[in-house]
Amino acid sequence: MPKLKYVTSQIPTDLSIQVQDITFTVHKYPLVSKCGYIGHLELQPSISNFGYELKLENFPGGPETFEVILKFCYGLPLDLNPHNIAAIRCASEFLEMSEELEDGNLISKTEAFLTFVVLSSWKDTITVLKSCEALSPWAENLQIVRRCCDSIAWKASRDNSTIADVVNEEGWWLDDVAGLRIDHFMRIITAIRAKGTKPEIIGKCIMCYATRWLPGMDVEVEGLRGYGYGKNELQFSILSGKNEDECVGHNKEQKTIIESLVSLLPPQPEAVPCKFLLKMLKMAIVYSASSALIAELEKRVGLTLENASVNDLLIPNYKTEDQVKMNKQQEQRTMHDIDVVQRIVEYFLMHEQEQQHQLQPISGKSNVSKLMDSYLAEIARDPNLSITKFQVLAEALPENARTCDDGLYRAIDTYLKTHPSLSEHDRKKICKVMNCEKLSLDACMHAAQNDRLPLRTVIQVLFSEQVKMRAAMRGKEPAVSGNNSEHEVTQPSTKTEIMTLKSELENVKEKMAELQKDYSELQHEYAKLNSKHRNLSGWILSWKKIRKSALFNRKVEGDGTSEEQQRSNPLTHKDNPRRRQSVS
Repeated sequence: MPKLKYVTSQIPTDLSIQVQDITFTVHKYPLVSKCGYIGHLELQPSISNFGYELKLENFPGGPETFEVILKFCYGLPLDLNPHNIAAIRCASEFLEMSEELEDGNLISKTEAFLTFVVLSSWKDTITVLKSCEALSPWAENLQIVRRCCDSIAWKASRDNSTIADVVNEEGWWLDDVAGLRIDHFMRIITAIRAKGTKPEIIGKCIMCYATRWLPGMDVEVEGLRGYGYGKNELQFSILSGKNEDECVGHNKEQKTIIESLVSLLPPQPEAVPCKFLLKMLKMAIVYSASSALIAELEKRVGLTLENASVNDLLIPNYKTEDQVKMNKQQEQRTMHDIDVVQRIVEYFLMHEQEQQHQLQPISGKSNVSKLMDSYLAEIARDPNLSITKFQVLAEALPENARTCDDGLYRAIDTYLKTHPSLSEHDRKKICKVMNCEKLSLDACMHAAQNDRLPLRTVIQVLFSEQVKMRAAMRGKEPAVSGNNSEHEVTQPSTKTEIMTLKSELENVKEKMAELQKDYSELQHEYAKLNSKHRNLSGWILSWKKIRKSALFNRKVEGDGTSEEQQRSNPLTHKDNPRRRQSVS
């Protein structure tokens, strides 16, 4: 039942106007004289004997704005302020309150207030622009949004401030702009960029807006604590306290914000830090952004990969709906999304190759190699990480990218420690990604005593280190010619270093001698077994030859004849005891 509002007067009212759920009973003439829209209508007689009745559908500003317009029509003072000016301007346009009907009508009054009062003030312009969010499409068609955005952009970029000034002194406007709706924010940033504002300032605005409207940006998932912290859990923590419809609407809104902010990013790599890009990448994966947008973020991360940290790269392997249904697939998932990092490294290498062709200096490979070694050591603790994935990621960087393989050795050792049931073949396979010649002395000493490494790798480590130490000792010998004073200064330190190297070399030699001793003992045991086998087989062969010889056959035949003679002549056998004794 709509509420009724009466205008108190001695003259009876003859018009009822309904705006949303409120009905106003007014006089027809004051409104018709100022509102062309009402004058053009054929008013219908009221059933309730109030004269005529009218229903205004989709009236901008609602009953509150219509009540202000009624006061103006009755000649009462008009209270215009930044909070209601946009709604009154749209409503006056709806009711066609132009100068043709009366001089100083409401359209001209509201236009003058907007132009000379509102747009000259930063705070009032922000207030009006926020009020326009509920006045679409009227505020757009009347160019109120465009004029406000242009005014804000002009004020924000009125001088070529440095990024330090924006952050420290003039950063007051960042929070105001970050509170606007995403479409209005995009228009302001586009206008600011068109005026030649520095990309660092544009990036600062985008980061401020993302921090305010994307609550999941602050969720940090580090190391093993991120295991199992998937897409559903992150969305649940963000959407806690909302019903199902609100969650669906919130997801769409977040996805729109992410896609809009990525489209606003300046092309310059220094516009936003790599940490922010990786956070945006995580949010894009959580809210199922398009594959093209995710690929764009991966490329941008690849351009600034040398500025990333290990925790930034630890992107949890967010669950999808299909993986939640399939338990087997869920059990075999790795903790972190390694495929994303692999693609980022590929984009980084592509960028480095382009710079090489353009003869530009390349300085990021060493930092990226250290970063990837630390990342490999972190993901090596994952029990579900396969050897193939580990090996592919370890070999993604070219060999000349690493000046030292200590970090890679640490990652391999961590993987072997996490996977103790690996076969000898698999352990050799994973150790092949490491160059033993690039290990430091400390790493070599650790590797020599590491029973998790295959024996072949240990021998390679000891051999390469022995060669390096000999070369280092030759290089540390003091020169005969030169400045005597410099020679005297450097001689004590050189001697100390040589002594240290000698002692370390002795330790390595001892380890090598122990290994050689074990190897000799194994060879000796093997030789013993072989000699026994040869003697036994030789005796058997000799016996076979004797059996086959003619002498052996004749002897056997002779023995058989004498026995027959003795059997046939028993007397002779008895009469020769002396001969038997002599033979015996």
